[in-house]
Amino acid sequence: MYQSYYGFKEMPFNITPDPRFLYLSPTHQEALQHLKFGVQERKGFIALIGEVGCGKTTLCRRFLNELDPARFDTALILNPRITETQMLKAILTELGETKLARSQSDLVAQINRVLLERIAKGRDIVLIIDEAQNLSFEVLEQVRLLSNLETDRQKLLQIVLMGQPELKEILARDELRQLRQRILVHYELHPLSMADMRHYIQHRLTLAGGSGRPTFTPWALRAIHKASKGIPRVVNSLCDKAMLAAFIDESDEVNFWHARRSIRDMETLTE
Repeated sequence: MYQSYYGFKEMPFNITPDPRFLYLSPTHQEALQHLKFGVQERKGFIALIGEVGCGKTTLCRRFLNELDPARFDTALILNPRITETQMLKAILTELGETKLARSQSDLVAQINRVLLERIAKGRDIVLIIDEAQNLSFEVLEQVRLLSNLETDRQKLLQIVLMGQPELKEILARDELRQLRQRILVHYELHPLSMADMRHYIQHRLTLAGGSGRPTFTPWALRAIHKASKGIPRVVNSLCDKAMLAAFIDESDEVNFWHARRSIRDMETLTE
């Protein structure tokens, strides 16, 4: 409703993981560099952990966009609630293979063959598993076994596990110590600081085509940061509702009371 009123070309606070809107706060910039380093140096296993709504998926899409398509083949698994066989088939499908083996052992052999063929052509293969905290122990073990695939000089598959803090707890289990020991690059995303959140909001307003209207008052920003705890997805939701409240008041300023109204709406939804 407020898009045309404030002159935006698109909505500034959509919660979809659009990499164009990614704001590289210091923690997000460092996370992106860890991902790039791990893959380019063929470290094998990488883990990225962050709270719900911290921007892991958006960061992942930005990371994928920055990989050189002339060098890298990628497989992105977004639904990890699958069996070992389904995981193997999903990896092959993501890599563009159409004729899939049937049994689990044959699928592993097929993956090994496909990876060797691509490595021989000078390509690197990256497997990214989002929401990895939902993987069963059996699938995690299958993923670990895939990390065993290698030549005399390098791993055939670079594996990135992205997940919520529960993933950290899962990896700490004694029965997963072999997997944990293989994770050579690890990074944990942190929420936005107050200063980062202010820049984050302005970043999104500018990318959406804003011309300086509306502005957020310092008290509005403080209220939003306190309520969101610096989680970008929650910041988006609160800013969207606060801007709607400002639009209803025909105001060019998002003030504390507009922010407070959006916070109350969110609290009502979570009761």
